Parts: sequence; structure tokens; C-alpha cells
Amino acid sequence: MATTRDAPRANFNPEPAFQYTLPPNKDWKVGQPFNEDGPSALAAEWAKGYEGGWQTFETGKEKPADIYRLMISGIIPRPIAFVSSLSASGTPNLAPFSYFSMVCHNPPLVSVSFTHGPTRHKDSSINIRETKQFTVNIISEPWVEGANWCSTDAPYETEEWVGSGLTKAESTFVKPARVKESAFSMECELFSLQDISPPGSNTVTGTLVLGHVKAIHVRKDVWVNDGKGIGMVDPVKLRAISRMGGTTYGRVGEGFEIPRPVWNDIKEDVAKIPKKE
Repeated sequence: MATTRDAPRANFNPEPAFQYTLPPNKDWKVGQPFNEDGPSALAAEWAKGYEGGWQTFETGKEKPADIYRLMISGIIPRPIAFVSSLSASGTPNLAPFSYFSMVCHNPPLVSVSFTHGPTRHKDSSINIRETKQFTVNIISEPWVEGANWCSTDAPYETEEWVGSGLTKAESTFVKPARVKESAFSMECELFSLQDISPPGSNTVTGTLVLGHVKAIHVRKDVWVNDGKGIGMVDPVKLRAISRMGGTTYGRVGEGFEIPRPVWNDIKEDVAKIPKKE
């Protein structure tokens, strides 16, 4: 079956992709169903998919490789942690990981998860376990090929920086370098580490790392000093990329703002919604 991945590829559009639009269901009311009579043509079209039903996979009966392929194509878009670390002997390592998220802001914590093969653990995981320091660098469109090159399965203690074309920038609080080309970098110290094994097995197949963010470096041309605290990052200028399924990367496209509901403003409307049997 032909898919959108099989279609001819257009040249990359260097213009910033991000812009703000109205939300998809701008006239939605509290309690209104998202069905064929829903708040927009998009919602009605989406509801037609219910007719085909669901395909359910019991994970314990499937091959891990198949579960991997399904999950990375469904859990999208995923932000990417471009991790810089040092081995115990001082060899630099640089690699991208999309099992990555912000965990907390007080204290500021990020999570990075590493999956391991049967005979070898990820170099970054080994380094962080031994040296307890690393940096996380957000990848932007203009240099994504260099970051992707660092996903190569090079032997342990190979320095990926050399082939990446990227530049080391000195960190302030940790020994691993940050990536100069990254407009948003975080210096991290190991906060906690949890090895992961399948139920009933002692084989470590993954490692979850929580990093305590000691410093954040934001390039001034992507930083917005809006007068609120220490400001924020402009998504148009950051041009961050994400991971999709397979070898596909995604751009940050359009965005829309939906205010968070305030209970005192909506509680009367909620009380009027008919109770479902």
C-alpha cells in the first residue's frame, strides 16, 4: 500500500514553519461531543474513523521490535535530547535520544531514557552513570544532519563530535561540553538513575535517567524578554525539530492557543450537561 512516505519529496522550505492559527474547534462548547454533529467539519470527519473499530495488541504477546516500531510511530511528535557526555577516561560522546521529557521545574528536572541491546549499553548511559554529568541540547533545523550523524553505532569511546561538524562550547558547571550550534542547552547533573528490566527478568533493557538542570543557555536571538520573570523562547526562531516514526523528523508547524478553563467560570455550564447513563 502506498503511503505519504512514498510520495516524491519537495525541497526543504527554509522559511520558518511556525505560525499561530485559531484552534480547530473554535466554537466548541462545554460538554459538546466530538462526533458527526460536532463543533467542526474536522471533528465530524475524525468521528467517521470510529466505524472501523480498533486493532488491539497485547504487548506481552508481541515481539519487542514490533512494539518499538508501533510505539515510536504513535507517540509523536517526540522532543529530542541531544546528549553530550564524557567517559570516565575523558572521551567526549554526543548522541540524540527521543525518549526525553521535562519532568519538573522545582527542582528543574529532565528525563532521558536509554534502551540497551543484548550485549551493549548505550555509551551515553555508561558515561552518565560513571561521571554523573551531561548536557542536553535542543536540535534546530539548520544543523539537523550533523545531529543525526551522531546516531551512528560507533564503537565505545568513539568521539562523534569529529564527524558531526558541530562545535564544542564550554559549560559553566559541568565538564561535558554543550553544542554551540544549539540555541537552547541545559547543563545537567545526575539526580537519579533507574535500570529497567522486563517482568520476570534480570536483564537490563533500559535505563531511565533524571537530570538536575544546573544552568540553561538560551541564544539571545531566540529569547523573548516579555517582562514576565526571565522570559521565554520564541518557537518561530528556535526552529526545533522532533522525532516521528522510522527515520522521520518533524518540524514545529502551526500552533494555536486554547486558554485553560477556570472552574468558577464554567461550573454553571457543567451543571447543565445531561448525565450519561
